[in-house]
Amino acid sequence: MISHPSRHCTVELQALPSRIGQVRRIVSAQLRYWHLDPLIDRAALGVTELLSNVHRHAQPDKTCTVEIELLLGRLTVSVRDGDPRLPVVGDADPLATCGRGLAMVAALSESWGVRPDGDKGKVVWFTLPTAPPAAMAPLRPARRKAAEPVHRFAEVEPVSRTPEHAPARSAVVG
Repeated sequence: MISHPSRHCTVELQALPSRIGQVRRIVSAQLRYWHLDPLIDRAALGVTELLSNVHRHAQPDKTCTVEIELLLGRLTVSVRDGDPRLPVVGDADPLATCGRGLAMVAALSESWGVRPDGDKGKVVWFTLPTAPPAAMAPLRPARRKAAEPVHRFAEVEPVSRTPEHAPARSAVVG
């Protein structure tokens, strides 16, 4: 079931690898619809990591709910599952092929956390700001006035084609 009132979207699913890709595409499409294209990569990566954790660790089943909500300049992505055990950020071995998901979520998000959901399990969430900080805002060139000519190439001094006198050099070794 997918519901999406103006700034809220909920997807219920079984956290299976094929479904994780579908949810990533749903989240991307919803953010495009909300004109939040700059957040797509981070939100898709974060939701993938959280759903992968549900697939790998949640018991007794893999049923979960993904919720994205835009409120007060902040996008919140949360995953609710039925396992009451809270995840722990661990130190992954440098050669390990897994174990870095929550650390990546922490690195890509503004904030993140976990909260128990009563007897129903837990909710793992992260937030992303909708506007980049001023220091990270993309640089935009100043608009030119209509009367001002646009130079596409740098103007350079003409190059003289007459060679200067240089000492002769022999091309024969010997």
